[in-house]
Amino acid sequence: MGICEGRVVIVTGAARGLGRAHALAFAEAGARVVVNDLGVDRDGSGGTSNAAEEVVAEIRTAGGDAIANAADVADWSQAEAMVSQAVDEFGRLDTLVLNAGFLRDRMLAGMSEDEWDSVTRVHLKGHFAPARHAIEHWRERAKSGEDVVARVVNTSSGAGLSGSIGQGNYAAAKAAIAQLTIQQAAEWGRYGVMANAVAPDARTRMTAGIFYDAEAPDGWDPKAPDNVSPLVVWLGSGACDLTGRVFEASGGQLNMCDGWQKGPVESVGERQMSAEEAGDLAHRSIAAGPDPAPVYGAS
Repeated sequence: MGICEGRVVIVTGAARGLGRAHALAFAEAGARVVVNDLGVDRDGSGGTSNAAEEVVAEIRTAGGDAIANAADVADWSQAEAMVSQAVDEFGRLDTLVLNAGFLRDRMLAGMSEDEWDSVTRVHLKGHFAPARHAIEHWRERAKSGEDVVARVVNTSSGAGLSGSIGQGNYAAAKAAIAQLTIQQAAEWGRYGVMANAVAPDARTRMTAGIFYDAEAPDGWDPKAPDNVSPLVVWLGSGACDLTGRVFEASGGQLNMCDGWQKGPVESVGERQMSAEEAGDLAHRSIAAGPDPAPVYGAS
């Protein structure tokens, strides 16, 4: 019996890289998997509707149960239909793993409106739309008296937690996803839903050539996507007892991330501060607090 035996799981962006590794790991853990992928290239162009079929075939060959889905996860009606497909095919939905995305990197000073809109759309709206339809399903089950044990696993990024030079669109979307996770956890616990996020550190077609060499080293690769999947599977299982948390994960290790905590308070007392005093208080508060994490790629 696997840790996800009998659970129904949707994994978005599951034809390659991290999503593929997650889908295979969930199937191995006993889940029935909806393998979603639009089949686009690294920059969101092109696409093939059968991109998910190879992963489905791989799962079935190994004795698992899976179906393919080619929805655009940032399209409201297609995201709704994807959730409905899971429910219609398997009777319910238990876990939603949101992983789909692509990159259009450029320095902010030269970024086009389309480069901004397309990346924030696929990552941020591509997290909200499927989750919004999933929570409707879970809320109805909870209101009918069912003991719902549902899980959402979002995908943030080190770029979203610390920033990344040349990836302002991506970093902004991934930072928003981290906060969305906290919001979901606060609002959806009453319906039996736990929401967490991962910030994976892995070699994929999105990171190869940017953060890592395109080719994996000989032997064990600590940056292989399947090193992240065990955490994702646990977060998506009924055994998970955490919510509203963000974790970095890679090569046999993980760490909790916790950002935007309030720093030390500095005051001029019970009166209005002057502009000059505001500057002094800002410097004093910064000096008394921890140093910020460095932005990726900053000199």
